[in-house]
Amino acid sequence: MVTWGIVFALILALAYFSSRMVRQEEEGFQDAGLAILEFGRAFPQEAIRSLHATADGKAVFVRLHDNKAGFMRSLRNHFACHLIEPGTVRVQPLPNGTGMAVEFLDAPAHNGEYTFTNPAVAAEVSLWLLGNYVGHADREPDAASGAAG
Repeated sequence: MVTWGIVFALILALAYFSSRMVRQEEEGFQDAGLAILEFGRAFPQEAIRSLHATADGKAVFVRLHDNKAGFMRSLRNHFACHLIEPGTVRVQPLPNGTGMAVEFLDAPAHNGEYTFTNPAVAAEVSLWLLGNYVGHADREPDAASGAAG
């Protein structure tokens, strides 16, 4: 009788943990706090200014303090965080206007089409990537301040 009780308890524990893993995988990055914590853990020296998750919650694009950009992707039971270096990303708009096809030259495993909840978010993220596309040395000096980009 005790043996059956232990077996039953183990089956219940296995069912509980497997259901939590499936639920976490389905949720993705719907919680912005989780995305901030995970990206901060991967790149503690980078300050996050803003972030936008894709419509399915499987990826997050991150805007950093010095106009750099980052990227996070949910990969089953862990998160892949990537700091996008200037000149290492190509972006093409999707026909529906709410997303873009992104090609990471230094991390091809993350290439794909990313759709957002509305066109304004997609445009904002594409501007982050466009600002990140041009390296600091290639930018024109700011006429108002007299300082380089």
